[in-house]
Amino acid sequence: MASITIRHLDEDVKANLRARAADNGRSMEEEARIILRTAVEPAGASTKGLGTAIHELFKPFGGVELDLPQREPIREPPDFS
Repeated sequence: MASITIRHLDEDVKANLRARAADNGRSMEEEARIILRTAVEPAGASTKGLGTAIHELFKPFGGVELDLPQREPIREPPDFS
């Protein structure tokens, strides 16, 4: 994992980063990683999962109501004696 050092960072920027990290329950370092990762990810890159993408694709068509059969009593297990 690479590391970087950022010099001559304005105190206001550092204070805002600290506040943002605290609001999100993260360290300043983790908050900076997330900001950088978001800033450099390719345009149009999706952060949602496959299931969410499929759901959003078919959502305009509505859902389907299925009639579920009644449950029956459990069968007797086979006797192998």
